[in-house]
Amino acid sequence: MEIGIIGLPNVGKSTLFNALTKGNVEAANYPFCTIRPNEGVVALPDFRLPLLAAIHKSKKTTAATFKINDIAGLVKGASHGEGLGNQFLSHIRTADAIVHVVRFFEDENISHVYEDIAPIRDLEIVEMELIFADLELLKRRLAKAAKVGQADLRAAKEADLIKEAIKQLEAGKPLRDLAVNEEEQMFLSKELNLLTAKPMMVAANMNEKSWREVTDEVPDSFALREYQRISLSWGSVFPVCASIEQELSSFNDEEQLLFLEDIGFSATGVERLLLACKQLLANISFFTINSEEARAWLVKDGTKVLQAAGKIHTDMERGFIRAEVINADELTKLGSYTAAREKGLVSIEGKDYLVREGDVVLVRFNV
Repeated sequence: MEIGIIGLPNVGKSTLFNALTKGNVEAANYPFCTIRPNEGVVALPDFRLPLLAAIHKSKKTTAATFKINDIAGLVKGASHGEGLGNQFLSHIRTADAIVHVVRFFEDENISHVYEDIAPIRDLEIVEMELIFADLELLKRRLAKAAKVGQADLRAAKEADLIKEAIKQLEAGKPLRDLAVNEEEQMFLSKELNLLTAKPMMVAANMNEKSWREVTDEVPDSFALREYQRISLSWGSVFPVCASIEQELSSFNDEEQLLFLEDIGFSATGVERLLLACKQLLANISFFTINSEEARAWLVKDGTKVLQAAGKIHTDMERGFIRAEVINADELTKLGSYTAAREKGLVSIEGKDYLVREGDVVLVRFNV
């Protein structure tokens, strides 16, 4: 799965990227510090994986991963050539979801491209630039579809959908809010790679004081008020202190645990952000384990076990016979497949079985 990180300059995108990837890209106090896209691959945290590996004494564990792309900051007018960010929008068009980093923190040592801190305004500026970029792409696509559509029914339907999408964008509304069926949504977000058709999460980047005001729900604080307003208007919003998270990413496991205990959390902010991205994408995790490897896989909720088998290996899908399935929590509680089978907890499933969160799947196949 692929996540694109966007936002205005100097909002903490590169700091958050460093925290997520444990990287060391430049994050400086001037606009357009990021002048080329940054890419990284991040393991999705899952406490169940090492527990499952211990059952089979697996030689290695392999987590599910996200690819993260961080592009240059967008500014007002980017779609017409202002700033640098619009040059790099192509690098996140293939993303499955977008994380929009919005600045909540005051810091006289870090300039703001628009001087004052106004999260709603900043969010709307970048959202409109994405709308303009999608609008430009759709108008080009409509001209092409209209020519073919006179003799091709599919192209005619495509042209009708594009017209509806253009109307939505011209009203200043993103395509993720357009009432379409699943097939039409896939066409807009995956075939045309329209940015506003993709699911989006707002990462509210705060200093430690503001972050604590939100997490502790301090009444009438600026951070909490703006956070709640964004939650009402945009839905999916996540509070994070990127500077703390970047520092925390350099700690060893013991130091991290001590810090998390001190602030009352069981996982780091970036770990919780990644899990929130998983939920945003309607992904679920399933597992395969043997003596060589314990591995986590991501699939869309509602995926049949036949397609999940194909994700592991195409031969498994082609020669699928059946799947043996047990919940990861039940398996780790019992400690072995033998005990699970004796208690009748391993179910035999056919190709139409819908994989569920936490399933451990053993595919029987023959090719």
